[in-house]
Amino acid sequence: MPAPDGKGREPTPLEKNRALAQWLEFQLRQVRGRIRDLEAQEHQGHGLRKPGAEEPDGRGRREAELTPRPRTPDWGISEAGTGSAVKVHRGDCWAAGKELRAISRERALAELADGVPACEVCRPDRPLMA
Repeated sequence: MPAPDGKGREPTPLEKNRALAQWLEFQLRQVRGRIRDLEAQEHQGHGLRKPGAEEPDGRGRREAELTPRPRTPDWGISEAGTGSAVKVHRGDCWAAGKELRAISRERALAELADGVPACEVCRPDRPLMA
């Protein structure tokens, strides 16, 4: 079987390590490019804030990351573009997408009673006992 270099011999350890170094440098360039892209997106999405800059209220970035997120609702409803209910979901359902509107337990029960289907993934009808 011929060697990978086409010269009829196996590459030396030095040649292998040089090839590995070139590949690692390529990978590092790719990662740094991705980081630049993500920083640019973050910069655009947060009111032209530079990465690592302080938050508008004077807190540092790390402190802002530790701030608790808003509470996930217990129940939600996904809607069609017309405003009509499509499905009832649990608030943490991944299948609901980004357009989940928070509703109360009573509203979720009422929607299910009115014939709005329960999500097949999170099955809100089970904990609601509807």
